[in-house]
Amino acid sequence: MTAPPDVAGAVLVAGAQILVVGVGGPLLLGLMRKTRSRLEGRVGPPVRQPLLDVRKLFAKQRIRPQCGSWLFAAGPIVLISTSVMVAGTAPLLTTRPALGQSTDFFGVVFVLLLGSVFLALAALDTGTPFGGMGASRATTIGALAEPALLVAVLAFSIPAHTSNLPALVRDGLSNPQVIASPGRILALAAFVVVVLAESGRLPVDNPSTHLELTMIHEAMVLEHSGPDLALVTVGESMRLALLLGLLVNLSVPWGIATASGMASLVVGAVALAAKVVLAGIAIATFEVFTAKLRLFRLPELLAGAFVLALLGVVTALVAR
Repeated sequence: MTAPPDVAGAVLVAGAQILVVGVGGPLLLGLMRKTRSRLEGRVGPPVRQPLLDVRKLFAKQRIRPQCGSWLFAAGPIVLISTSVMVAGTAPLLTTRPALGQSTDFFGVVFVLLLGSVFLALAALDTGTPFGGMGASRATTIGALAEPALLVAVLAFSIPAHTSNLPALVRDGLSNPQVIASPGRILALAAFVVVVLAESGRLPVDNPSTHLELTMIHEAMVLEHSGPDLALVTVGESMRLALLLGLLVNLSVPWGIATASGMASLVVGAVALAAKVVLAGIAIATFEVFTAKLRLFRLPELLAGAFVLALLGVVTALVAR
């Protein structure tokens, strides 16, 4: 007995998007590291190095602290599960993803936040000072960034009269003037700041640092090893690829597939890869010429993102 064509097509689209994000996320990290190395006058590791590291971690022994509970084991699993869920249903390769009618922008924010919360709980569960410090800082940054992101989502939703993600992308394709509107531009600027904060990039966090007193994300995963650390690495890289994919499809939606079929998916994958690569290179170049902000200066940056998103909402309401 074969599945109905619509179900088979939905499974195909979801599988293709998960595969592209799952493999492309680590490669994106490798590309950004390579870009930074070249701009700093170093050769740097190969672009595929994160994939090699993940393969090596999966072959290592899993070691967990004796004082850890089920929360420590659940952290990496929830992180990768939420990333896979969003990757399968978000409008990345096509405007008609699996369960696209139920892919609400606010729901996507909640699902991604759930992965961050469980990762912070896993860091707190070990009882180590660095894990608690990293979880506290990450939670503080998340509490400041999420309001800006939610208000930015509201600014996206007002002109389109919906918060459905595929509908927002289709609205940008059919009405290009919406993308160039002041409200959308302000919302996109706030979204960029939130992406930097949620993915732990400069100037919010330095992903290449190993100084204990300045680490945020790295401090939360110090106790993870082997397959657990591999899941965290893949999950975080998938989240970065997802956020950049949503950013480029909301700001430059051209190239995304609007029809069903393997050929359309391939074209959409190529277009998404090209746009995300350019965005990743831009972020890596920006990181070379900027420095990490002090922890007590981060509220000013995230408050600025909130103000931009709020101005986007007001502008969108006035323009209606």
